[in-house]
Amino acid sequence: MRSGPALLGALGALAVVGATTAFTLGTPSPAAAATACEVGYTVNDWGSGFTANLTLKNLGTAPLSGWRISYTYAGNQQLQQGWNATWAQSGQTVTVTPATWNGTIAPNASVSAGANFGYSGANAAPASFSVNGEPCGGTQPPTTTPTLPTTTTTPTPPPGGAPQLHVSGNRLADAAGTPVTLRGVNRSGGEFACVQGNGLFDGPMDAASVAAIKSWHANAVRVPFNEDCWLGLSDVDPRYAGATYRAAIKSYVDLLHQNGLVAILDLHWTHGVYTGNSSACGDVNATCQKPMTGTEHSVDVWTSVANTFKGDNATILDLFNEPYLDRAVSGSAQAWTCWRDGGSACPGIGYPVAGMQTLVNAVRATGATNVVMLGGLAYSNDLTGWLQYQPSDPVGNLVASWHSYNFNTCSSSSCWDSRLAPVAAAVPLVAGEIGENDCASGYVTGLMDWLDRHQASYLGWTWNTWNCSTGPALITSYDGTPTAFGAGIRAHFLAAG
Repeated sequence: MRSGPALLGALGALAVVGATTAFTLGTPSPAAAATACEVGYTVNDWGSGFTANLTLKNLGTAPLSGWRISYTYAGNQQLQQGWNATWAQSGQTVTVTPATWNGTIAPNASVSAGANFGYSGANAAPASFSVNGEPCGGTQPPTTTPTLPTTTTTPTPPPGGAPQLHVSGNRLADAAGTPVTLRGVNRSGGEFACVQGNGLFDGPMDAASVAAIKSWHANAVRVPFNEDCWLGLSDVDPRYAGATYRAAIKSYVDLLHQNGLVAILDLHWTHGVYTGNSSACGDVNATCQKPMTGTEHSVDVWTSVANTFKGDNATILDLFNEPYLDRAVSGSAQAWTCWRDGGSACPGIGYPVAGMQTLVNAVRATGATNVVMLGGLAYSNDLTGWLQYQPSDPVGNLVASWHSYNFNTCSSSSCWDSRLAPVAAAVPLVAGEIGENDCASGYVTGLMDWLDRHQASYLGWTWNTWNCSTGPALITSYDGTPTAFGAGIRAHFLAAG
């Protein structure tokens, strides 16, 4: 849903196998090089292309400025696009130089950058790296393949007993294997208040407000967040950004868990200039909804989020709110290919797109096994290509995210039967947003009945005190007093137990 008070009137219109290799080149001896550093290199390979991720760590006692990484491939690997640095290739030699914001690396700190490559034949890792023209590292350790868990782990449950979730067939299940259906609400605010300079959230995020949510018999809360605010980019007021913002999100998730509620973290507003069809704004900053997240910051965001919440499988990661690549590129097949692969598969978008495979890879590279939600096209209302184009996941914890409003294209039971039921039969289906814009509940009541019959999960938009005649708002007060729309959802939750 396009969120934020300024946008309530603008309602949304309407199989690859991965392999990962890694090695780290160690610290050079003083005689071998003047630069004390370490380069880490990991690859997520799908057979005809791969994502290369580099990490440069400064092991010296002084800042490392104006760094330049060089290395050489032995095969026909060809650079497509890079992010978080300037990537270039001449012949088989690749050079990586800083972006405007990461040119100096403090002692014992590091920077990371990534790029997509195409290739055929063999894809051997580079034999060595140089930094500023000098070798970086001594003897290369043997190449290793990091092993991600192939079965769901069972971390210590958070206080309050929020279920630790994993995918079991086409259902979500807890650590004991018992199926779990999520019935919950969205708590909008974290995606827009910070970037608009109005605070961290919209309304109270305290124990009383969470108790009110729980009084509806909800068992999950979806929490939209903002890319620029999470990373603390320069366009955001420092009072509402970076470590302060991340701590606020983490504190709220902990509060939800203490009350037995599953948290869903949703990347809602992102960076990148898009002025094409259905553009919500022309701003490069994360001040509106873009057709898909970009490579410039999204890998950093999801690496950070996954590191923050790995081991907490009561938190689900919703990688991108509402893709609308079908409005930005030509043809359904092209849109779904762009959705999965990003990069060169996304002509016409003015920033490098990070496909869902890249985002899944970023999460799993941290060791996180959290359930991951992937929304489809048409503002997540179209899942017709989801099964065909779903990314590879080494831990098998992907679910399909679907959004449904009375004004969407697929808003009838006949459409749900033909387009949605096959997805729900194959993988867990979570309707991350449901609602209607008429301040009534007739549409969502029929929808929830259908979702119940298909053992799917759903969350109402939104637990905010907005005028429900201008956008779906569940409550008139944070004590849980429902709007006419919210009353229908509340009654259904209470009846379901």
